[in-house]
Amino acid sequence: MRGYVQVYTGDGKGKTTAALGLALRAVGAGFKIFIGQFVKGMTYSELDSLERLSDQITLRQYGRDVFIRNKPKPEDIEKAKVGLEEIRQALTSGDYQLVIMDEGNIATFYNLISVDELLTLIDQKHETTELVITGRNADPRIIERADLVTEMKEIKHYYKEGVNARKGIEK
Repeated sequence: MRGYVQVYTGDGKGKTTAALGLALRAVGAGFKIFIGQFVKGMTYSELDSLERLSDQITLRQYGRDVFIRNKPKPEDIEKAKVGLEEIRQALTSGDYQLVIMDEGNIATFYNLISVDELLTLIDQKHETTELVITGRNADPRIIERADLVTEMKEIKHYYKEGVNARKGIEK
């Protein structure tokens, strides 16, 4: 089976959730999955769920427990470089049928990794491995290279009414 490149981007909610839904489907098909989360080092409820599927899903985080607001710190860049290399190994090994780069687009947007590095990674991927890259601000070159691109568009969000992220729903 040929593996394709999918991108989930846009300013709407649901990019990571869509990727994790695909991972859940892949588990049901007996696939082995690698998920690398860039710019995330905090605890989210999905981590507890994924831990229960650890025989099929490997999850790594390449971020600190803070949001990057402006310029990343050297530690942010170092964590992203480690992530890039671990994902390269997962993508090229042929051991995983699905690799998810959660917030991979954000990693390029904040220059934690370069768009050229991500394009090279796409070129190096094993032919049978599906790659999903999530995150807003997808670079046009990544969109051009992808086989499938889905844009999540925010139309209305209760966050603007003062509702914070809720456990089990947004975090």
